[in-house]
This record gives sequence, C-alpha cells and structure tokens, in this order.
Amino acid sequence: MQMPYQTGYKAYQRNKYETASPHRLILMLFNGAIQFVNQAQIAISAGNNAEGHRLILKTQDIIYELISSLKEDQGGEIAKNLKGIYLYVIDRLVQANLNKQIDYLVEVNELLSDLKSAWEQIGKEGTLG
Repeated sequence: MQMPYQTGYKAYQRNKYETASPHRLILMLFNGAIQFVNQAQIAISAGNNAEGHRLILKTQDIIYELISSLKEDQGGEIAKNLKGIYLYVIDRLVQANLNKQIDYLVEVNELLSDLKSAWEQIGKEGTLG
C-alpha cells in the first residue's frame, strides 16, 4: 500500500513534466542524460559493469528522445547538425559500453554539457519556451 505522500509526490513529478514548456523539457532531458552518464562513469570506474551498462542504456534512451524531438523540416541546418551530434553521442555511448571506456563517457559528458549550456542561453534570450 502506498502512503499518501508517495502518491502526492508521484502526482507532483508527473505534473512537473506535463506542464513544462518544450524548452524546459529539453533541459530536463539534458539534465537526465548528464546525470546518467556521470553515474555510468562512477559505476564502470568501480568495476560495476552491469550498472554502467544499465546507465549507458538510459543515457542512450534520452538521446534518442532528443533526436525524436528535432523538427528537421523546420529546423534546417541547425536541426541537421544537432542530429549529427546526437548520433555521434550514441556511437560514443555504444563504444563506451562495449569497451568499458571512461574516456568516451567523459567526451559525451562534455558534449552534452556544452549543448545544455547553449540551450540554457537560448532560454535566457527569450527566443524559446
């Protein structure tokens, strides 16, 4: 049986995503991907390859969600370039998972952090969301 506060918390979390602007949702995806890739680095460094694998797959799922959010017909060259970066990130995650290479995860973390920073700047300029 769930406690009332657990039900309320779940409703709060669901509402947070349902009411967020598209811009905010993309930031949430970046935050999640960065969090999972950081956790994967820690897990693999500690020799916990199964947990690292699980976390890398979660990161990949988020990157696929970012790819699906692109509006290539409207976004032109920017959307095309972002898709290329996202596909590169997926490739690096696959390589990290196969080879248990932290270097690939560090690179992914840097790329995602740079993209997140750029996305945050877009939001500050008031051009989105």
